[in-house]
Amino acid sequence: MNGDQKPIGVAVLGLGNVGSEVVRIIDESATDLAARIGAPLQLRGIGVRRVSADRGVPVELLTDNIEELVSRDDVDIVVELMGPVEPARKAILTALEQGKSVVTANKALMSVSTGELAQAAEAAHVDLYFEAAVAGAIPVIRPLTQSLAGDTVTRVAGIVNGTTNYILSAMDSTGADYGDALAEASALGYAEADPTADVEGYDAAAKAAILASIAFHTRVTADDVYREGITKVTAADFASARALGCTIKLLAICERLTSDDGHQSVSARVYPALVPLTHPLAAVNGAFNAVVVEAEAAGRLMFYGQGAGGAPTASAVMGDVVMAARNRVQGGRGPRESKYAKLPISPIGDIPTRYYVSMRVADRPGVLAAVATEFGNRSVSIAEVRQEGIDDGGEPRGARLVVVTHKATDAALSETVKALASLDVVQSVDSVIRMEGTSE
Repeated sequence: MNGDQKPIGVAVLGLGNVGSEVVRIIDESATDLAARIGAPLQLRGIGVRRVSADRGVPVELLTDNIEELVSRDDVDIVVELMGPVEPARKAILTALEQGKSVVTANKALMSVSTGELAQAAEAAHVDLYFEAAVAGAIPVIRPLTQSLAGDTVTRVAGIVNGTTNYILSAMDSTGADYGDALAEASALGYAEADPTADVEGYDAAAKAAILASIAFHTRVTADDVYREGITKVTAADFASARALGCTIKLLAICERLTSDDGHQSVSARVYPALVPLTHPLAAVNGAFNAVVVEAEAAGRLMFYGQGAGGAPTASAVMGDVVMAARNRVQGGRGPRESKYAKLPISPIGDIPTRYYVSMRVADRPGVLAAVATEFGNRSVSIAEVRQEGIDDGGEPRGARLVVVTHKATDAALSETVKALASLDVVQSVDSVIRMEGTSE
């Protein structure tokens, strides 16, 4: 490294768990980082909402004037770790317009504003990196944008939310119901005080939008992603899943679909699904994440690791910082947004999937025939039926009927469920969960 090389100035926005780790790495790994980049990194300032002397960093580095910080002439790279969408969006746009490269971990922002931010980066001839926005320390974005750039990705599916995976893993291993598992996750710090973004699937949907956009060269926003959360999954569902040789995971699934006439479209969806115990995603437990990528030439690739937390996410952030800094030193640029395909988004009603349907029914002759008729009327083929007695502490008052289907469209299954609910012999349809990772 040339000792006279001009330092690369870095501004960090946000000093939470991730921001604090990034600041620490820049300080403690300065020599190694300079050798890898070809120039030293120099922390110019840290944008915070509250300036005080108890933040664990020199107070002179702190400022609450974000716009001024990102516009400084001695800042080359802005690292945005504030969240949520605003004021992060304004800060990033200001930085890009001022010719600064940007690194962000903000999945909510990237899932709705990728196009706007990418255009601003392109106009200013600077980099926009966001590896840490999906799956924490797991490298997923860079393999999709670079390693597989010459291949055709057909499917990206995985577990991308640690909170929900912890809850579902606890329900599976202990037999706990959803409320108890959520309480445990909250006590251990895996769930936020308001867990809605996680348990209702919003966080995973934002990540699915980012993955689909990159994998299929098509702008996909969070609003394009079909979403279901885990709040309706029960201990009884896990018992039935085990009997079927499965577990239940919240999956983010992005697919390139080709119709019979050759037209292609994109599906992006998030929902709890029964996954066979033989599938690699079934063994991903606790707060870990995993993403499986399928491509025409490369085949199936799996990425596994810690999907959240200060240190793991900071690792991904610093990888992007090093790449952006190298580009500054060498005069290059990273990958730009690729949206040439412009594929349409396929509605969830058109997506064929297998289903698990659990219902309470009257325990008398003719029930199974009546239920099977409603499936057959809508061309939903039944693969397996299981019946269990229900005892609510006294006289058994009915039976639990579990039906597993072959592949059917969401629209056909939805109509079937409506028809089942109207039958006199069906007391309630308790669960409808998709099945993924099976060969049928």
